[in-house]
Amino acid sequence: VQLQASGGGLVQAGGSLRLSCTPSGFDLDYYGIGWFRQAPGKQREGVSCISVSGSNTYYLDSVKGRFTISRDDAKNTAYLQMNSLKPDDTAVYYCAAVARDVYYSNVLYCGSDGMEYWGKGTQVTVSS
Repeated sequence: VQLQASGGGLVQAGGSLRLSCTPSGFDLDYYGIGWFRQAPGKQREGVSCISVSGSNTYYLDSVKGRFTISRDDAKNTAYLQMNSLKPDDTAVYYCAAVARDVYYSNVLYCGSDGMEYWGKGTQVTVSS
């Protein structure tokens, strides 16, 4: 069981990238998906998560209005559309999956400790 994140690269501030997450060995249909990032010297943080059904999402405050998470179960792929990128978005981005949704106070939980499967990351570098 593996996940593969792709689509990273070098982009100027204000630019866009779309990350993709594809599984190997299982169907994403039955899993919630999360995107996480880790910058050098910083802890991994949850950027965005989407529920198993796709009807609920979570976004880190600093990416709200700029990033959009989505899933296409027919293609067995999840996406993170990143617009208006900033240098602070520079990090290695990872996708992860969990077989059930967890909510706290009606908010979809998007913590790395809640994820079951992880993939190798993809580097996103935003130049100023």
